[in-house]
Amino acid sequence: MSLALATASAQVTLAPREQETLRHIAAGLTYLQTARSMGLSKHTVDAYLRRIRAKLDAHTTADLIRHAIALNL
Repeated sequence: MSLALATASAQVTLAPREQETLRHIAAGLTYLQTARSMGLSKHTVDAYLRRIRAKLDAHTTADLIRHAIALNL
């Protein structure tokens, strides 16, 4: 992981539910599994992930996982 990615990730503030969502996705759960685990609808998880992707400028799941690692999630 590059120092730039770690620094950029550290400067982003995710809401607690966004952090939890990212943690589940980085652990390999699907959107539906994440929704069930968090007591949410799949649509809410999708909305959280759209916001997370925008905040982190992440375009792929691999990008999300790299950011989750950088954020120690």
